[in-house]
Amino acid sequence: MSIRSFVRLCAATAVVAVLAGCAHPIVVSAEKTPERVESQLIQKKVAYAMTDADRAKEVTTEGGGGDRVSYYPYRDLEKAIREALRSVYADVVVIRSVADANAMRESGVALVFTPEIKTTSGSPSPFTWPPTRFTSEIACKVTDASGQEVASVRAAGSGNAEFSEFKSNFSLAANRAGTDVASKLSAEIRANDKLR
Repeated sequence: MSIRSFVRLCAATAVVAVLAGCAHPIVVSAEKTPERVESQLIQKKVAYAMTDADRAKEVTTEGGGGDRVSYYPYRDLEKAIREALRSVYADVVVIRSVADANAMRESGVALVFTPEIKTTSGSPSPFTWPPTRFTSEIACKVTDASGQEVASVRAAGSGNAEFSEFKSNFSLAANRAGTDVASKLSAEIRANDKLR
């Protein structure tokens, strides 16, 4: 192998390594959230617990073309969680922690939902980085005002998008997964007799 060929091989390897290490930022919020129908609401005040540390959690998962994507699942899906709860309950507030007894007492909530979010993504494309498939899972531990666990609910949503659909929205598959998980979370809460 000539020196010139060796240099070219090293340069190509470096370019591939740089591209493979790239994490493109996306936003995984829902396209749409569940509809709120006043006549169907459960007349309770509930809360969801989310800390600033939760909102600051950055996650990196697979994209296409060997690239990765990065996002903030709690911050991005907070509205979807809140709106899923608002589609079921008359009043919804946020608290920082279920350990904050004063906040619990002052808020007057009957139930507190503490979400845990998991995500996956990927794409079979060897050339483009946006993920064409995305999943979002929200599992909530539900406690009463005294901190006793009442129930748990879990919803998993998925979203797919073809490259031709992306245009300027490279988060499309993730947004569709957000819409799906919010709708399913609302349905799971409404179907659980312990949460009525």
